[in-house]
Amino acid sequence: MAEARRAPLNVPGEPSTVELVQGATEQISRLVRDELRLARHELTEKGRLAGVGAGLLGGGGLTALLGVTALLGAVVFALAEVMPGWLAAALVGVVLLAVAAGMALVGRARVRHGMPPVPEAAMDNVRQDIGTVTSAVRNRGQR
Repeated sequence: MAEARRAPLNVPGEPSTVELVQGATEQISRLVRDELRLARHELTEKGRLAGVGAGLLGGGGLTALLGVTALLGAVVFALAEVMPGWLAAALVGVVLLAVAAGMALVGRARVRHGMPPVPEAAMDNVRQDIGTVTSAVRNRGQR
């Protein structure tokens, strides 16, 4: 019977297993820190943009509310010329509720589109890093 020849544990010019493990540990630690830094930056930027947008939206909404209130009063007075005042006010109220329902549905769809606030770029990088490490480990074993 022929015995299987084993490769020597330490190939001259190649790093030892201990050195490879130490290098991998250092690289993985650095990689995790970098990915966490990227995720933190991405979430901070998204939060800042959302905060500015929410403030502008609130200010614009309040100003629009004041303008619309004045216009609605004018519409009710104009309709009161051709129908009873209570009916004019009720008609304007129903139209406003229909508009509000439509706006709420569109707003809900937009909010769902922005959720959840996940650091997508960082997650993609981690997936690529895992794939790279996995393929490198597989290729290393096939030498």
